[in-house]
Amino acid sequence: MNFHSSSKLSTSVVLGAGLMGRLLAVQLARAGHAVELYDAGGPQAEGAAAHVAAAMLAPLAESAVTEAGVVQMGLHALGRWPALIAQLDQPVFFQQQGSLILWHRQDAAEAARFAGQMKAIQQRITALPAVQPLDAAGVARLEPALGARFTQGLYLPGEGQLDNRQLLAALLHRLQTLQVELHWHSPRDPGDFHPGQRGQPDWVFDCRGLGARGQWPALRGVRGEIIRVHAPEVTLIRPTRLIHPRYPLYIVPKQEHLFVIGATEIESDDLSPASVRSTLELLSAAYSVHTGFAEARIVEIATQCRPALPHNLPAIRALGPRVLQINGLFRHGFMIAPALLDVVMELVATGESALANTFALDLEQAEGVAS
Repeated sequence: MNFHSSSKLSTSVVLGAGLMGRLLAVQLARAGHAVELYDAGGPQAEGAAAHVAAAMLAPLAESAVTEAGVVQMGLHALGRWPALIAQLDQPVFFQQQGSLILWHRQDAAEAARFAGQMKAIQQRITALPAVQPLDAAGVARLEPALGARFTQGLYLPGEGQLDNRQLLAALLHRLQTLQVELHWHSPRDPGDFHPGQRGQPDWVFDCRGLGARGQWPALRGVRGEIIRVHAPEVTLIRPTRLIHPRYPLYIVPKQEHLFVIGATEIESDDLSPASVRSTLELLSAAYSVHTGFAEARIVEIATQCRPALPHNLPAIRALGPRVLQINGLFRHGFMIAPALLDVVMELVATGESALANTFALDLEQAEGVAS
């Protein structure tokens, strides 16, 4: 994939105002592009996968279930998020105090398998910090509220999280201050634009997630469900994952005793409300971690579908000359979005991307598009 860069002021159209679209529109505007952003929904991004997310930045934890390239993207993003957030005018909660992995005694075999998978990827990616085994005292030192309930655990240093909705709002505010033209409730697809022709943009970037299935039929939806609770009786410092034979529960503490609880991953693009079964399982598992969740108040039960490609890896694809699609972020959106952003900005600036090779990232050509 190679594009001829230009020193003149470029005009760019970004389709989709979820996480990837907002990040990209901000960076293009900061680089001097005149940017227009189109989205089928409204400014609050209620229909975006990023709106329903725990926003964990956990490349080591995810190494047990994904490829090395995604782990590399996650490591890159951990270093980039503070700088990206610093560009914004509104505060965004960001934390980098590691992750905690816990399990009940009956799930020790599953925990050993999980630890073995992480150890294997660490041998391939030496930049990953070492997993630190914990006894009961170690768990109590990191999370005092849990030390009496768990006799073993794993600490994954360096991992982090952020507040997804604060970030989406802060990105929107920055787009406004950068005078990006924002078109809400205005669905568009790449075929509506013809880069290079008179009166047309120089670049089109399709970041619509599942909205791009008309042009990328391989995309599919993977349903996720999360519960937000307010639990004044629970104090957790960092994201905590509970190993379970059927699903990896996570509990992510936000500010003011707000917690995001999730686990479900269903091969379906169904957007109906969460089932009684999955809700009971999530809440029961959370209660098994900390009994203080019994008196928590349910703030929200939300479902959303995340865009995935057949290999569950992200890809950047040329749909036409100066028309790029960025998609397939799957369950790793916040963890890998800065890496994809930096690859796209390299392609725009130079026509090539060294970072893409580092991440083993697919730079594809749509069928019938000349390289």
